[in-house]
Amino acid sequence: MGENIGDLGGLSLAYTALMNSLKGRPVETIDGFTPQQRFFLSWAQVWRRNNRPEQLRLQVKTDPHSPSEFRTNGPLVNLQEWYDAFGCGQDGKMFLAPDKRAKIWNWR
Repeated sequence: MGENIGDLGGLSLAYTALMNSLKGRPVETIDGFTPQQRFFLSWAQVWRRNNRPEQLRLQVKTDPHSPSEFRTNGPLVNLQEWYDAFGCGQDGKMFLAPDKRAKIWNWR
């Protein structure tokens, strides 16, 4: 849990820094993506992995870090900003009801 908590806190803080850096500046869409969307896409790209099933079993048994899929999706579904950036609604596969979302180090 510790690493997952760290991921959520770090992602929240980094997103706040992005938004602070954009204040008063024009929002530039690049390749059809807003800065907010590019931020979350970059997060997902960091965790891309192809793992064999036996490697995943070993990781789950011996490593405090969650497998990449969960390090990618876990923090995202807890951030309203992610839903807003992509216009995700309740019918999405990754939708998590607001009352079920984790809030960590809420400085906003």
